[in-house]
Amino acid sequence: MRNRRSILTIAALCTFTLWAAPADFTVQDDYFLLTGKPFQIISGEMHYPRIPRAYWRARFRMARAMGLNTITTYVFWNEHEPQPGVYDFSGNNDIAEFIREAQHEGLYVILRPGPYVCAEWEFGGFPAWLLKDQSLVVRSRDPKFMAATERWMRRLGHEVAPLQIGNGGPIVAVQVENEYGSFGDDHAYMQQMHHMLTESGFNRSLLYTADGPEEVPKGSLPGLPVGINFGGSDSPDAAKQAFDTYRKIRSGGPSLNSEYWDGWFDHWGGHHATTSTTNQAANLAWMLQRGDSVSLYMFHGGTSFGWMNGANSNGKNYEPDVTSYDYDSPLDESGRPTPKYFIFRDLISKATGVQPPAVPEIPPTISVPSFKLSESASLWNNLPNPVHSAKPLSMEDLDQSYGYILYRTQIAEAVVGELVLNALHDYAQIYVNGSRVGTLDRRLTQNHLHVELPAGARLDILVENTGRVNFTAVLRGERKGITKEVTLNGKPLTGWGIYPLPMTATSNLPYSSAACEGPCFYRGSFHIDQVGDTFLDTTGLGKGQVWINGRALGRMWEIGPQKTLYLPGPWLNPGRNEIVVFDLNGRPGRALQTRDKPDLGPTEYAK
Repeated sequence: MRNRRSILTIAALCTFTLWAAPADFTVQDDYFLLTGKPFQIISGEMHYPRIPRAYWRARFRMARAMGLNTITTYVFWNEHEPQPGVYDFSGNNDIAEFIREAQHEGLYVILRPGPYVCAEWEFGGFPAWLLKDQSLVVRSRDPKFMAATERWMRRLGHEVAPLQIGNGGPIVAVQVENEYGSFGDDHAYMQQMHHMLTESGFNRSLLYTADGPEEVPKGSLPGLPVGINFGGSDSPDAAKQAFDTYRKIRSGGPSLNSEYWDGWFDHWGGHHATTSTTNQAANLAWMLQRGDSVSLYMFHGGTSFGWMNGANSNGKNYEPDVTSYDYDSPLDESGRPTPKYFIFRDLISKATGVQPPAVPEIPPTISVPSFKLSESASLWNNLPNPVHSAKPLSMEDLDQSYGYILYRTQIAEAVVGELVLNALHDYAQIYVNGSRVGTLDRRLTQNHLHVELPAGARLDILVENTGRVNFTAVLRGERKGITKEVTLNGKPLTGWGIYPLPMTATSNLPYSSAACEGPCFYRGSFHIDQVGDTFLDTTGLGKGQVWINGRALGRMWEIGPQKTLYLPGPWLNPGRNEIVVFDLNGRPGRALQTRDKPDLGPTEYAK
């Protein structure tokens, strides 16, 4: 039986200590050792792209005040390598600074570099350009995939490997791949990933794998410690059941709950998930009192800003996630403590015998009165030059990752029949001579529409990428747009003009006061004296995207559940602020306002 008091004493000391001298983090028997002394990980997960950089330090202080000694984060490949060989570690992508700030606040770090991360994130963190070569197979030993991954891992190692604990940094552990046992059982692939990490410089911290308890045999590697992932909402003894299952597979090694699901996420067209804090607290208390190590997923969910929400699919359905990643976690989407935060804080303090720092005060939110979207620009009047192709091309074929894509062709002879989009990813509006005649939604397994086309008709198909699947092998085919062909009464349509619409320069369009209906950009502005967090009310809008001062804020869709978009104070200016809205179903004369509280929609209990 481990000496729990020694573990917890060391954990408490390390929480309040800054370090610079090289150290080590290892495993002995059934516990972790930090510089030779037992250490209990009490961690919380939060992701640097989901939190405005100006707030990183504040979130770390909230973690300390809850009693955490470690922060866990994924690394999001698609954010850092948007094009092959083009890297971005600036601004909100400065992961090294995120890690250094955690260290400055007295926190250790667990790094999860993937390359696959899941995380309800677009394409599970893979860059979309991997899909351009249709012969490349992600999450496999395909040499093309491995070459791209190795190049990326070496570049990441250059950024953050010096921050491992063996070099005097805060990174104590690095995860090999991510829940691979839920995807496959190719142990040679996992060995290659292990080798790739060490060759990329991740050899000065502890390497480990993580899977669901039942999937450990498929996803683990000999000689590496294992974390298990599970939730605590469905029953008060969920943790005991999970560890009992795990111990039938592995009798030795530390007890690490590498993802303790303390909430859940939301899909468009569903409800806002809430979870049982009572059951979660019971399971957390059980683990902490035993001296188990645990990482809360999520401690703070934040926001999948812009286009970065993922989606679920079993190969038949399609469930895109909303922009908010509030997750019903201890810190809400805007970083404010919830009742769950204080319950968990008390549990941790009781288990460790250590009183955490005082909970920092957070500035109040603000609200902005109604303001008009007084200018507009029609999508149809602002199309780029088309790419001409006999058959439809996907976004990836045209080196486009996110946004919309328009397919246009001319119909020679009058025809009545079935228009079939094979395979539509993900949401399409169909127009004949500029008039909308229908919509098709992958979410509703729709791919065909009865149409009447006069001779010489112009057929337009406007397609939205609503978020790539981030879980299951379905992700291997997650090209966006019309990914195969379009048929009319069973015959392929050819001769397409294709317009990529990544929507990266929406502020530079020729806006005017003229009325605009249908797919339109709308621009408005508001003035504030003092900045602060607020929540943009989207209830009067249709389906599309919002930008604030040039930043892609997130998606809106009238089907909900999400009815407000988190608008961070650091992204606002004292004085004038500009909002741009792209709405597929635009109407003139609308106004917006912000609120001082979020509306994430009607709730539904989620286990």
